Amino acid sequence: MSRIWAGIDSGKGHHHGLALDTDGKTLLSRRVANDETELLKLIGDVQDLADGRQVTWAIDMTGGEPALLLALLVNHGQEVLYVPGRMVNRASDGYRGEGKTDARDAYVIADQARMRRDLRPIRPGDEAAIELKLLTARRLDLVEDRTRAVNRLRGTLMSMFPALERALDVTNTGPLKLLTGYQTPAAIRRIGVSRLTTWLVNRKARSARALAEVAVEAAEHQYTAIPGEKTIAELVHTLAREVMALNEQISEMDKLIEGRFREHELADIVLSVPGIGPVLGAEFLAAVGGDLDEFDSPNSLAAFAGVAPTPRDSGKVSGNLRRPLAYHRRLQRVFYTSALVSIRCDPNSRMFYDRKRAEGKKHVQAVLALARRRVNVLWALIRDRRCYQVAPPATAAA
Repeated sequence: MSRIWAGIDSGKGHHHGLALDTDGKTLLSRRVANDETELLKLIGDVQDLADGRQVTWAIDMTGGEPALLLALLVNHGQEVLYVPGRMVNRASDGYRGEGKTDARDAYVIADQARMRRDLRPIRPGDEAAIELKLLTARRLDLVEDRTRAVNRLRGTLMSMFPALERALDVTNTGPLKLLTGYQTPAAIRRIGVSRLTTWLVNRKARSARALAEVAVEAAEHQYTAIPGEKTIAELVHTLAREVMALNEQISEMDKLIEGRFREHELADIVLSVPGIGPVLGAEFLAAVGGDLDEFDSPNSLAAFAGVAPTPRDSGKVSGNLRRPLAYHRRLQRVFYTSALVSIRCDPNSRMFYDRKRAEGKKHVQAVLALARRRVNVLWALIRDRRCYQVAPPATAAA
């Protein structure tokens, strides 16, 4: 069937649009501002070129910079395919020309959409799923910021007071509170266990006495002052407060996510599955667009989540299974993490995991196998609109 293929290379201030016919001939190629008027004109011009033929749009991002363009395309009832950026980069080597330009990338995107049949369509998610996607993405940014801050704090404290760095878990609130007041060995020795305990209790630190004893014991192992100790201590103080502030922001974000997630019609079903809490449940709904309409079977959902191995046979080697090249990494994290948790809290999951280990699978392989099985369970629960019922294992009943 004759149609037009339009590829969009996304940018912050401008996009590059390029349209091809079914033979791969360029019909239109131009740079457009990321502005509603300009984008509507591009859509109109491509529709005029189509002259009644079907138009399929292809884009290398599903949000962020091209969000306005995607909203306009969806509102105008256009078919939009997602061409991952990694796919574009790999395919570019097979096209003429060595220089990387927006026009060339737009051509590759359009041509890949014209030739491939494995690209996923971009469909509008429900309002709740879109909000959850924004909230969970923001939470991920905060968690990454906290990880960087914790690593800086550890490295800075190690350069001045290695014994204390070894003794404290700076991911916990108590040690962080201690570091906002006392950082050097001399200062900790001067205050002593009793007064440091009182100081920590006044700041509502857990296990204040044990924490004070650990800190003073570490201080007794170092009497040498490091050059630049005063400045390092100030940096440790600042970084500890930064980590505490990020912890508070993450906690507030978790409350927002949980509140919005529980308003979704599928929240009770998703939460009923052992190992899935509000945050993982929100990430699941954000990844699948709020429902499973795009997935006609649990196999397609498993492939999208990256928990279904794909064959990598070559020559006489067969049965060689590997992780798929293209999958949704955050959705894979949802199923893998929830599988890990369910081993501890769900007897059926534990029995399945133990059986896989008995078959000779390694820990990660057994958890992935359990994650794959959980895809089937969750897909069936959502299809039937019913909650998971925790039943005792069959062996226990016997």
